[in-house]
Amino acid sequence: MTKKKSEESIGQKIRKRRLAMDLTQEALARKADIPYTTLVKIESDAVKNPSIDTVTKIVAGLGITLDELINS
Repeated sequence: MTKKKSEESIGQKIRKRRLAMDLTQEALARKADIPYTTLVKIESDAVKNPSIDTVTKIVAGLGITLDELINS
C-alpha cells in the first residue's frame, strides 16, 4: 500500500509547524529540552516512531497540543 501525499509523517508535521513559527531546529530543541540531533533525526524521518515522551516535549516547545500536531 502506498502512502498518500496528504499523510505526512510526524517529522514532517513538526518541521512544518516549526517553520511556520519561524524557529530554527536548535531553538526548538532548546525549548523542548531535547538534543538537537534527536530533533534533526525526527524531522528527517531517520526516526520514524519517536517516543511519546519526546513528541510531548516537542509539542510543548511548539506551544501546541499533541492532538493539534497529529491532526494538522
